[in-house]
Amino acid sequence: MGRRILNDALRTIVNAEKRGFASAELKPISNVVASFLQIMKYRGGEDNRAAAGEGDDCQALTYRQDIKAQYIESYKTRMLPTRQWGYVVVTTPNGVLDHEEAIRQNAGGQVVGYFY
Repeated sequence: MGRRILNDALRTIVNAEKRGFASAELKPISNVVASFLQIMKYRGGEDNRAAAGEGDDCQALTYRQDIKAQYIESYKTRMLPTRQWGYVVVTTPNGVLDHEEAIRQNAGGQVVGYFY
């Protein structure tokens, strides 16, 4: 049985936030995890999300769902709790992008996870 590296990393971050830890050690790490965390850092506005203690949840999908560019917005409204904040992360041929960049570039792909 393979490990779900992204899921383990995001659960470690959420658990560290809930327990009030200043940081969390993420091992192992992959390119997708690094890209996901980079998007969280860029869109979250904080340098270290676990230390900041902000954000309610981040979750990886255990199976990646294919999605076309025209359906990304409807997927976002279905998965996120509100329209005002939160991001869906999508792997595209252009790289790992959040839903706003994917819509702007008109690129579909596979949904990796989301955070808000």
